[in-house]
Amino acid sequence: MAATLPPLDWHAGRMAGRRRAFLSPALATFTAYASPLAWRRGQGQYLWDLEGRRHLDCMAQNVCISVGYRHAGVDAAVRAQLDEIQHVTTVYDHPQPGHFAEELVARLPAGHDWVVHFVNSGSEAIDLAVLVARLHTRRFEVLTLRDAYHGMQFTAMAATGIGGARQPVPPAPGFVNVMAPHPYRGRFGAEAAPYLDELSRAIGSATSGALAAMIVEPIQGYGGIVEMPEGYVAGAAERVREAGGLLIVDEVQTGFGRTGSHFWGFDAHGVVPDVIVMSKGIGNGFPIAAMVTTRKVAESMAERMFFNTYGANPVSCAAGRAVLQALDDEALPTNALAWGAAFDAAFKPLQERHERIGDVRGRGMLRGVELVAGRRSRAAAPREAERVQERLRRAGVIVGLCGAEHNVLKINPPLCASIADVATLATACDQALAQR
Repeated sequence: MAATLPPLDWHAGRMAGRRRAFLSPALATFTAYASPLAWRRGQGQYLWDLEGRRHLDCMAQNVCISVGYRHAGVDAAVRAQLDEIQHVTTVYDHPQPGHFAEELVARLPAGHDWVVHFVNSGSEAIDLAVLVARLHTRRFEVLTLRDAYHGMQFTAMAATGIGGARQPVPPAPGFVNVMAPHPYRGRFGAEAAPYLDELSRAIGSATSGALAAMIVEPIQGYGGIVEMPEGYVAGAAERVREAGGLLIVDEVQTGFGRTGSHFWGFDAHGVVPDVIVMSKGIGNGFPIAAMVTTRKVAESMAERMFFNTYGANPVSCAAGRAVLQALDDEALPTNALAWGAAFDAAFKPLQERHERIGDVRGRGMLRGVELVAGRRSRAAAPREAERVQERLRRAGVIVGLCGAEHNVLKINPPLCASIADVATLATACDQALAQR
């Protein structure tokens, strides 16, 4: 007879005690609030805490919950796979990874012979993208953007342009950080041209001129919801390719219809990447990520062994396939577009009414509200952002904080969130900002 596991202890104090006693202290450096919240249940775009109080989740577990908590189609696909086998490592075969890869490739620009390499996290996919770019080009230097976030593991940390996300040890070599466009705070204003000129100067002065790649987020996520201006991504791709490098686009937060206007963030910029990194919403909370590139590039690392123990896990692949199905069946990218329009309609008047809202930006369901000390000074107001975030939590709305100075409210709910939820969010923000 199988032994019965002890029941879960949901007491808030004892949960916090076990976290402090048995989990790594590093986890305390990245929490949404001063004390981590505990969630008992989720459904759709909502979360319930230990007291049974419902919250509108505008963080989506760091953009991981794409089609909603307890999504019937995703859960059914996972259960069906679990009923057969929970894991098949990549030294064997199973139909789930191949089907999922085929369905992903069908959503990418035609005519490029795409292939998919499944891994477990966005950081791992970034590491793999850099590796394959260096092998293919036989070059080493990789350009990354200031304020970019690509992960906190060793290689991804070196690609991240946020000091607080980098440990004080020598970073992985070969990364050159360059100025990022920032339409609100950028030194050169809102247009792409001067930033592209600066990129050319950086290639000529801070690198050998022989590049392996450049990594770009179409909208910088944790860096503050900063959209690349029109013409920048295409112009950067041209310059990097002239220097022998590949364009790597990080779609971890912008992919899978979240921007509403396009399925992939790069689609809005009229460019086809050489390498695409995807994670988070790809599995609706199940751990899976992917590095996608052309067969020709991928063959560059096929001369020696490469192996991921849990890459292409069939349960996670089943979840990913169900996510793609839900995006189509429920027209969730279209919902994201409509939600974004409602967000603009609700928050632009708030910006006029509240001096502390410096900027409202983003696309679809990837949005940022930057809080400042005053509209004229534009001085970042991180303490105010923390206060507003806490007031929203008390009102039953969960948002994140992001940006280099942690003063941007990060709003990215599950794609199933309703237009009515925009009014709930806007009213709560209005009241939170009105408090003194």
